[in-house]
Amino acid sequence: MMKSRIAAVDVGNDSIKAIFGEFDNELNIPNIVARDTEDRPVIGIEELDTKNPLDGIHIRVHSPALKENNVIYRVGNLATKSDNATELDPGSSKSEEDQTLVMLFATLALDAVQEGNDKLFPRNKNVIDANYTLGTGLPLREVKEGKDAGYRSKLAGSVHQVEFLVTPKYQGLKVNIKFDEVKVYPEGFAAYINLVMDNNLKIINKDLIDKRILIQDIGGLSTDIAVIKNRNVDDDKAQGFNLGVAEALEQIREEIRSKHGVELDSRTDVVEIITRKNDRNHIMVKGSRTSVHDITDRILLELAKKQYRLLRNVWAKNSQTEICYFVGGGATVLKEYIKTLNNNLDGYNIEFFEDEKESIWMMANAYYKLIMDYVKKLEKSSKAASDPVKS
Repeated sequence: MMKSRIAAVDVGNDSIKAIFGEFDNELNIPNIVARDTEDRPVIGIEELDTKNPLDGIHIRVHSPALKENNVIYRVGNLATKSDNATELDPGSSKSEEDQTLVMLFATLALDAVQEGNDKLFPRNKNVIDANYTLGTGLPLREVKEGKDAGYRSKLAGSVHQVEFLVTPKYQGLKVNIKFDEVKVYPEGFAAYINLVMDNNLKIINKDLIDKRILIQDIGGLSTDIAVIKNRNVDDDKAQGFNLGVAEALEQIREEIRSKHGVELDSRTDVVEIITRKNDRNHIMVKGSRTSVHDITDRILLELAKKQYRLLRNVWAKNSQTEICYFVGGGATVLKEYIKTLNNNLDGYNIEFFEDEKESIWMMANAYYKLIMDYVKKLEKSSKAASDPVKS
């Protein structure tokens, strides 16, 4: 029987964060795709295999789960260089977009072809058969609408194939992906799990365990506010909003283009400009270091005010809340603006993660904890069932 590999995948609107196996592989890929042709031009093709595969993901994806099947894509860094690159649009549902599935399958295929996995997955010439036990998630709003069941059924029970075309090191390989199990978790609940529990789901934050908590997860396209009470997410009071940072990032990108004549490839480039440690909010214009503070501050402050209004409204309906944690990539972008607003206005007890990686990887880490727990319980019950009954 083929072994199943653990995969915890956060299909974030900005990028995909994925953890595999015994934490032996991590992948982070910008969530950008562009349709392409089979023979993309490559300068110095004989040097193709010396390049990083993540900079040249060029694939054909075949899956019954896709609305548009058998399409060729550039993915991630390579897609940012295309004129027809697409990122997920505000208002779209993650569970219903082909792009979500294309990114998920591409990420799993990139793990499957990793050196070392040949002992785990059988390979017949250039075809690899890969089995995964997947932990992933959807925004609270979509789970409350019941879309998680449809999303899960799209993945389970079918074979999904990724064929690597002009991709460094992996050109010509095909990966058949099957799922032994798919668990789809609400993102707010996952964030709570990550806050209070370690990888073995042992409580590590006893101070938080019985508190009334809000978790405001700011993503690219949406914001989830989970209400935690009695160690559970209060489904009735938890809310999802179609408000993320993507629109603001696009606005910044457009204003930089129109004011300075500088074309940024993607939202990821904008995030890098506004969050990097050195030369934050500066770009190069014709070789000169130029501030874009006026653009970023105005647009991000406006978005921070909207996020703060969401916090205020949800807190008003949950007046006994003790603390709100801001998580997600959007929280990293808006952190200083929200802190300033809070200091000048209501002074709520709010907390951000100073470790930006921890905030950005929170969902992937949570899915990993949850899917590992599921697998361990399954193994335990299977072992108990196979042991002879002792009299």
